[in-house]
Amino acid sequence: MDTHRAGLYPDVAAPGGLVAAMKEAARLRGCDIGPVSPTPDGVAIETARGYVSVDPAVEERLFRMGIRIPGYDWAIGSTDDLGLLVEAVAAWRQGMSFDELEGGFQFLELDEFTRALESGEPTSSQWSDLLSTDFYRRQWNLLRRFHADETLRCFFPTVSHGAVRLQVDRLDGVSRQVLVAELEGERYEVVRVGEPGATWVEVPSADLIACLRAFLTEQ
Repeated sequence: MDTHRAGLYPDVAAPGGLVAAMKEAARLRGCDIGPVSPTPDGVAIETARGYVSVDPAVEERLFRMGIRIPGYDWAIGSTDDLGLLVEAVAAWRQGMSFDELEGGFQFLELDEFTRALESGEPTSSQWSDLLSTDFYRRQWNLLRRFHADETLRCFFPTVSHGAVRLQVDRLDGVSRQVLVAELEGERYEVVRVGEPGATWVEVPSADLIACLRAFLTEQ
């Protein structure tokens, strides 16, 4: 850390960087923030509700907190208090409701973020990105078929190792989800991710949409 930034962040410079500083602050406050990974601008913490990013500002002492999910980045607040920041990260990671987070941590600004989630903005943006990026051209036919279905287009899509993933809750990495791989001859393989004993099963084209709807919406 350069001299100017060290002057702004002595509690970060002393232990050797933001990763160490956040771990120490969490230990002192009895918080569980999970594994902290360095990034070019700060740190990232994987949670079931997306990646939490923390980036220190350059010109003033300010820890900026944001949320990252595939194709979507959102700044949700900033504070000069590292301890308070760590407590907010821990609460986010533990699944505290948005209302409780905003009430308990005054520096968080979640109104626009939650409205975007409720309106389906991240999901819509993700569909648009996948359907317009040449990198995913091999999956376009499958993606278009899913997007044309009024039920399936509501789920959050990603592409993993050539297979299309549909996930019920875009902020919950362990929510109900399926992977679909396209084979030759109008054949598909489907796996219910995270289900005990889950294995790939072959599904004929005519049954694919009904099968996915059943997997993703069953009670």
